[in-house]
Amino acid sequence: MSLPKKRRTESAAAAAGGGDEEEEEEGGPGPGRAAEQGARDRLYYECYSDVSVHEEMIADRVRTDAYRLGILRNWASLRGKAVLDVGAGTGILSVFCAQAGARRVYAVEASDIWQQAREVVRLNGLEDRVQVLPGPVETVELPERVDAIVSEWMGYGLLHESMLASVLHARAKWLKEGGLLLPASAELFLAPVSDRTLEWRLGFWGEVKQRYGVDMSCLEGFATRCLMGHSEIVVQGLTGEEVLARPQRLAQLQLDRAGLEQELRAGVGGRFSCRCYGAAPMHGFALWFTVTFPGGDGEKPLVLSTSPFHPETHWKQALLYLDEPLPVEQDTDVSGEVTLSPSRDNPRHLRVLLRYKVGDREEKTKDFRMGD
Repeated sequence: MSLPKKRRTESAAAAAGGGDEEEEEEGGPGPGRAAEQGARDRLYYECYSDVSVHEEMIADRVRTDAYRLGILRNWASLRGKAVLDVGAGTGILSVFCAQAGARRVYAVEASDIWQQAREVVRLNGLEDRVQVLPGPVETVELPERVDAIVSEWMGYGLLHESMLASVLHARAKWLKEGGLLLPASAELFLAPVSDRTLEWRLGFWGEVKQRYGVDMSCLEGFATRCLMGHSEIVVQGLTGEEVLARPQRLAQLQLDRAGLEQELRAGVGGRFSCRCYGAAPMHGFALWFTVTFPGGDGEKPLVLSTSPFHPETHWKQALLYLDEPLPVEQDTDVSGEVTLSPSRDNPRHLRVLLRYKVGDREEKTKDFRMGD
């Protein structure tokens, strides 16, 4: 299944020489690997130079309204202050910060879209307050430390692209002690699911004879291997009715927490255990996330959710398919452990290691990747 264009880095990785490679010896990456990663980073940034990517993100009302409200509700903490926007894109979040009263906003953007961001700033009459700075946040220099950092860093499955590492770098280098992070935290969830679209596709070959008089039911096993027997993380929107058990919270990330960078490199996740609501074919697990903005001025915190129980966002859900459907009944136990970590081959790509047990069946392990 092809992924949406937004957040898709597979072609960039291939062009930069992606593939299975051995890890570097202890002591850190050599010059060749560093140069290769630099080339991959440049190709990654190029993905964000196209208008379609930014159209998809801004057209996502759930996402964009959450950021707008999350920023404006914190006006008391932003008024007259300096703000850093990490990965500013077309600059809309920077403009929101200026509208909230920020004295100065540093809009840092590594892709060529920074030129359009500068036009947006000029069109809105904010040149004196929003400064667009081209380049990665890891290399850009600011004239001052900032009171707040805003960033839309979340990728598919929360951590695809590893952009959170750039936010944490900016936090350590540029954020004042006790400064504001927008959003301030993230939570990762998992649940077993029955994918209705996949179920229809798997059953299609058994219906061909009724439609056309040719029995093609022999292809059902082949279809299962093609659609489920792979290691790709599939991005697809589900509904709450396709969730088979109570969602499990795997991890909570406080962006101001010391040592979070090391946690991300080691892997984020946790154990899960749940019981199914009723009888259905279980196709795999869905991952989704929430991020939370501080309430500001006595208001309740604002939560941006990518749950299948909430309106769909462009992130949808990240699906981890089993090798074949497994029938479950009411109260069937589903348990295991999942770990999300950067790919060893390219840290911007996501690896998910899943260990699971369904009912009385033997425990299995499956290794998933996105982008490799």
